[in-house]
Amino acid sequence: MELLGLLNLLDSTIRLSTPLLFAALAGLYSERSGVFDIGLEGKMLAAAFASAAVAALSQNAFAGLAAGIGVAVVFSLVHGLASITYRGNQIVSGVALNFIASGLTIILGAAWFGQGGNTPTLSQSGRFLDIALPGAEAVKDVPVLGFVYSGLVSGQNLLVYLAFLAVPFTWWVLYRTRFGLRLRAVGENPGAVDTAGISVTWLRYRAVIICGVLTGMAGTYLAIAQSAGFAREMTAGRGYIALAALIFANWKPVPVMFACLLFGFLDAASIRLQTTELPLIGQIPPQLVQALPYILTVILLAGFVGKSHPPKAGGVPYVKER
Repeated sequence: MELLGLLNLLDSTIRLSTPLLFAALAGLYSERSGVFDIGLEGKMLAAAFASAAVAALSQNAFAGLAAGIGVAVVFSLVHGLASITYRGNQIVSGVALNFIASGLTIILGAAWFGQGGNTPTLSQSGRFLDIALPGAEAVKDVPVLGFVYSGLVSGQNLLVYLAFLAVPFTWWVLYRTRFGLRLRAVGENPGAVDTAGISVTWLRYRAVIICGVLTGMAGTYLAIAQSAGFAREMTAGRGYIALAALIFANWKPVPVMFACLLFGFLDAASIRLQTTELPLIGQIPPQLVQALPYILTVILLAGFVGKSHPPKAGGVPYVKER
C-alpha cells in the first residue's frame, strides 16, 4: 500500500507539473531572446478558454488544441508588437495581457455559454484521454519496474508526453542548432547579432511565437486534458509559478524540468495534506494547505534567486544603431 500511495503521489506530480513545464519552456524561448514575458498566465488562461470553447462546440480535442494555440500565439504577437516593434515596457505589456485575458474569458464565457464564465462539461471526444502504452498490462505484476511502467509511465495523455519530450528537444534546439545559437546570442548581445547581418526583430518574433505555441498547449492541457472544461481563473497563478521555476532553473531546459517537477510535487503533496491529520495539530486548515505551494515557491526563490543569471539584454528594447 505504501508503494501504491507513493506511485499515486508521483503520478499526480507528473500531471500537475505538465502545464508548468509547457509554460516554463515557453518563457525560456522568449526570455532567452531578450523578451521578458510575465504574461504567461494570461496566455495560458486565454488558451484554456479557447480550447474548451471550441472543443465543446466541435466535440474534437485536436480542434480545441488548435484554437488554444492560435489564441495564445495572437496574444504573443500582441506582446511582441508592444515590446519589440514599439519598444514598450515588457513588464507592463505582460501584465496588461494578464488583465485582458482574465476579463475577456469571463465576459465571453458568460455571453456564449451562460454558465458564469465557465464552459459546458466536455464529453470524452472533446478531451485528451489517457493512453495505455504497449505492454503495460503484461508487465504490471513485475516488481517495481513493471509497476512503475504500467502505473506511472503508461496511462498519461498525449500532452503529458509532449511536454516531457519538449525538454530534450528544447535542449537540442538551444545548444545544437544555428537558430538556438542565434537565439541565445540575441538575448546576450543583440548588437553583435545585428552586426553579423541577422535580424534581431525577426529572431525575437520567432521566439515569442514559439512561446505562444507552448503556452497554448499549457492552457489546452488544463482545460481539456486535466479537466473537462474551462472554469473561471483556472490557471490559478500557474504562469507565475512557471516563471519562478524558470528563474530557479537559471533559464536552462533540463533544470527547468526538475524545477517544474518540484513545484508539481509540492502541489500534489498539498492536496494530500488536505485529508491528513497531524499529531497534536489535527486537521490542517485547507486555506493554509492550498497556499503551501506558493509559500514554498517564495522561500525557494528567496534562497536561490541570487544565483540566477538572466540574459544580459533581457527586458531591454533593441534600438538599431545607425
